Amino acid sequence: MNLQLTPFDRAHELVVLPGDLVALMAAVAGRQAASPTAQAQARWTAAADPLLFRPLHGAFNGPMAAVTLRWRQT
Repeated sequence: MNLQLTPFDRAHELVVLPGDLVALMAAVAGRQAASPTAQAQARWTAAADPLLFRPLHGAFNGPMAAVTLRWRQT
C-alpha cells in the first residue's frame, strides 16, 4: 500500500474548484495523513531498507513477467 502523494504534473491544466470542496478535500487529506496507518507507514518507510521487499527478479509476478517477455519477443 502506497500512501504517498503523486507528484505535480505540469502537463495538465489547473482546475479551479469551489472553496467548500477545497476545504473538504483538505480536511479529508489531513485526517487520512494523521491516521495510525499512515503514520505507521511513514515511520516504516523512513526506517526500512528500500530494497528489503523488492522482488529478486524485479517483477511482482516473476513467472507472468517471463511469459509476457517471451510473448513480446515472438
